[in-house]
Amino acid sequence: MCEDGMREWRIFVRMEKKTVERYIEAQRLLEKDGKVLVALSGGADSVALLLMLQELGYACEAAHCNFRLRGAESDRDEEFVRRLCRECEVPLHVTCFNTQEYASSHRLSIEMAARELRYTWFEQVRKEIGAQAVAVAHHVDDSIETFLLNMLRGTGINGLRGIRPRNGYVVRPLLCLDRADIVCYLKRKGQSYVTDSTNLQDEYMRNKIRLRLLPLMEEINPSARRCLLGTAARLDEAAAIYNVCIEEAKRRVCDGEGIRIDALFDEVSPQTVLFETLHPLGFNKAQVDDIFRACTGQPGRMFEAGDWCVVKDRDRLLVQKKEGANASHPPRLKWTEYPYDASFVIPRDTYRACFDTDKLRGGFSLRLWRPGDVFVPFGMKGKKKISDYLTDRKYSLFRKRCQWVLCCGGDIIWLVGERTDNRFKVDGQTRRVTVIEWIKE
Repeated sequence: MCEDGMREWRIFVRMEKKTVERYIEAQRLLEKDGKVLVALSGGADSVALLLMLQELGYACEAAHCNFRLRGAESDRDEEFVRRLCRECEVPLHVTCFNTQEYASSHRLSIEMAARELRYTWFEQVRKEIGAQAVAVAHHVDDSIETFLLNMLRGTGINGLRGIRPRNGYVVRPLLCLDRADIVCYLKRKGQSYVTDSTNLQDEYMRNKIRLRLLPLMEEINPSARRCLLGTAARLDEAAAIYNVCIEEAKRRVCDGEGIRIDALFDEVSPQTVLFETLHPLGFNKAQVDDIFRACTGQPGRMFEAGDWCVVKDRDRLLVQKKEGANASHPPRLKWTEYPYDASFVIPRDTYRACFDTDKLRGGFSLRLWRPGDVFVPFGMKGKKKISDYLTDRKYSLFRKRCQWVLCCGGDIIWLVGERTDNRFKVDGQTRRVTVIEWIKE
């Protein structure tokens, strides 16, 4: 290469590195004295990311996933990455996944399964080596593709922001470059890379956007990419305002138990507030629409998504983790018997129940209440359904589910922690008293 050509090569390489360096500083993605874990597939983008970060003075380690999806090509990529890291003297972490099996057992697409597997493992390695961040090689074109992909699938304003420069510990230092910049950088350095053959096929939706839709859009408008980026940038600013307003609305409508329906309907767009409250828990748009319609219906309807459930109560949408909604551990009870005379003081708190011992005939059993259960509340003469008693107490559906009853023979003698049955009370004929105490853990 002639002297002028060499000078031009160095200028271009420095420009690309400088662009990335400024972007990292502007977005506060990395600190110079911290270690960085680089997600290294072996493709052009990740290879350029590793080399640039090294040249900028960052202490890098690399992580490579073999998803075992492309046979010999997957093994070729792994071998290339190993060789590159040896040449660059970069510590390398490698893992293999049975992606097909994971996708099948978790009912995920191959694409989503691979995403879950790699990001979970990246975070595990990041913690093990004490890295400040996981750097991934998304660039401008990826952001445009994501914008269009989300638009075609259907999304809210947050889905139209493009790819974010930071998501927790995951950072994207190359979002200031496009694919052409990256390829030119590697070409000028004489650096090889591998190509994933599936990226050249249009069977996946993202590839169809890259290979067919974007070229068609550029035929219609040569500035299509720039226009899409500008739109995403403006939506990003609008989304920042939107998210502040949503968080304020959540504070107005949510309390310790769930979502207050009257407060929800006071909002300018109650359905939007409901979606933004429940969607992070795993509820999709169709489920949220059903829940919204249930707000004006009868209590009792339940909706489930992932680890969460929502129940329509009288004036609230109760929101609780399934393990909390479905699990109720039996209370630990302690029996003590006393002679009854004028000196005996009957306990009045709800954690101790006092009975005439001679009225307790038959074995004891402890269970959750059932529909149709009745008892005679202390101080009353007639029977009352436990469901009606709990409703009168204005207990939520989740709270009702956790109500235990103590039975003697075939009768309920105590709604544990609530009220005893009047038929087993201490009276003037009582000679012995049994006190049953709920031992709180």
